[in-house]
Amino acid sequence: MLLQHLARAFARRVFKRNIRVRFHPGSSNLRGGYILACTHASHLDPFLAGVLLPHIVLWMARIEFYKTWWSRLLLDWVGAFPVNRQGIPVSAIKTAIRLAKEGHVVGMFPEGEIKRDADSVLRRGSIKHGVCLISQRSNRPVIPCVVLGAESLLRPLAWRPSKPCRLWVICGEPIHPPAGLPRREARRVMGAQIEQAMRDLYRQLRSGKTEHSDFRSIA
Repeated sequence: MLLQHLARAFARRVFKRNIRVRFHPGSSNLRGGYILACTHASHLDPFLAGVLLPHIVLWMARIEFYKTWWSRLLLDWVGAFPVNRQGIPVSAIKTAIRLAKEGHVVGMFPEGEIKRDADSVLRRGSIKHGVCLISQRSNRPVIPCVVLGAESLLRPLAWRPSKPCRLWVICGEPIHPPAGLPRREARRVMGAQIEQAMRDLYRQLRSGKTEHSDFRSIA
């Protein structure tokens, strides 16, 4: 945890100098643990969201990222845990449920992989319902999160103080599993709520309805 806090502090310094960040925390300061359901347009999304959010995020990471010793070491240092997307990832689901119950923030990308444009949940895409299952079993809410602009940070010379890139990160209100429904139906309903919440957050950003004073400056 100490390494994570030091890395976050350093990254925030870099962000403040090189990126114009607009961060709306929403209910992401919720205590007691939750599942962060984040859009996924870039491999930088977990790093960027994890730096800005008020709590340490323990990300569910694709097992493909654990192929080398240095990537495994780095992922272990930041508290990530692997998920094998082939078949039913029982071990990853159990780990996520346990961490959420213990009060941690579990980060997930319910789109399953990088999705952009028409494939993105922000347009016509859909999400996988594993995030809803973990919410049900852990009795912890889901916080939707939309990250915009991360792709531009992968371009050459993107991190220039003279011409900083723009980044938007916005979190919504907690979404709880609906009561009184069979589990599978409850996951379907909850999945639709998460999708709609992400699209609403995206529309807020695009329309400018979220006031500038609602956004938090990074330290």
